[in-house]
Amino acid sequence: MVNIKSQTNQALQGNLQGGLHGELAVPGDKSISHRGIMFGAISQGTTILRHFLTAEDCLSTLKAFQQLGVPIERDGETVTIKGVGLHGLKQPADALDMGNSGTTTRLIMGLLAGQKFQTKLVGDASLSKRPMKRVSDPLGEMGADIRVTDGHLPAMINGKSLHAVDYHLKVASAQVKSALILAALQADGTSTIVEKQPTRNHTEIMLKAFGAKVETEADDVTITVHPNPTMTGLTLNVPGDMSSAAFFITAASLVPHSKVKLTNVGMNETRTGLYDILKRMGGQITLSHENHSGEPTADLTVESADLKPVEIGADEIPAVIDELPLVALLAAKANGVSKVTGAGELRVKETDRIAAIVDEFTKLGIAIKDLPDGFIIDGSQPWHVTDSHLDSHGDHRIGMVLAVAALLVKEPLTLKGADSINISYPQFFDDLATLI
Repeated sequence: MVNIKSQTNQALQGNLQGGLHGELAVPGDKSISHRGIMFGAISQGTTILRHFLTAEDCLSTLKAFQQLGVPIERDGETVTIKGVGLHGLKQPADALDMGNSGTTTRLIMGLLAGQKFQTKLVGDASLSKRPMKRVSDPLGEMGADIRVTDGHLPAMINGKSLHAVDYHLKVASAQVKSALILAALQADGTSTIVEKQPTRNHTEIMLKAFGAKVETEADDVTITVHPNPTMTGLTLNVPGDMSSAAFFITAASLVPHSKVKLTNVGMNETRTGLYDILKRMGGQITLSHENHSGEPTADLTVESADLKPVEIGADEIPAVIDELPLVALLAAKANGVSKVTGAGELRVKETDRIAAIVDEFTKLGIAIKDLPDGFIIDGSQPWHVTDSHLDSHGDHRIGMVLAVAALLVKEPLTLKGADSINISYPQFFDDLATLI
């Protein structure tokens, strides 16, 4: 395998005859790694994160909180944070560089909105195109003063006293929800946040573990946040990232004669959309060593299978938003026509993921048609490569899904912009190589 860190173009492995085999521990969960840094920083005492994801996005969060005056040390995948409390952050000397990380940006907006200083946020070219008013506008209703540039980064946050709010989210977004929760921790009373539909709930689970008083009603969409909690540091073993495991789940399902075991994967029910969809399509996937204390985990054993087509609508999208490119690939090998709708959010990710999927899958001869909020795929049609030069579009998840697709193709393929994968999974190609 080519060292991905040394070049942007990557020759892709294809035409596997014997399938994928072996056992793999995927990197730590990206969402939990981000939040572990943030919540440890605003707690009292020491927080230790084990199996921390050392990808570029999470390192952006780590560096930002160091700039905010939090003592943080990293030894490989172990991070030690000396918490400064909710009101102990310091004004940074320079702008905070968010890199490519939307999670860092949107959550830190909520946290810094209530701090007594001014902060400037900047990001790379890709992040600077992503919409930020979806965060700054609802925070403004709490009294926050956040000035964005034409709805995007750079952003200037002028910390203010925040007031409690009863807010109904206009988009189904865990990032917007989390920003509001972090702001509500600093408000002058109890806040209620109501989601359009349930989204990933790592913020709520983890804040409670740190000692915050955050309650979710039985409807799974109404969240009550009590202000000024006393939070205490803890030791957290970060589970394997389902969004990373998903690439190998898909590969093992599609490459004939495969059997792969993935260990200690996070099985939070707001993140298992791909698992649920794959089971519905006839996927062969079994769970073992299930652990339901804190964030649930399990070992997953995946075998190749003949798949049925699937229809997915808006209600399923939040639990599978990051894995939809993989759903598209599964559909491209299913026996019939699959349809995904309600996924307009894909248009405002690191790239327009709907357009990117359609462009790149078309190069492989996959019968795919875009919709405004999704796509239609006929998996019964044979593939035929029309262009061997694939492009990640600077998007880590598009890059990885194309690497998995290449396993099913005889022709040699190359991937432009392979270094984008470092955003979430720097060792992806090395891990894939262990299964071949």
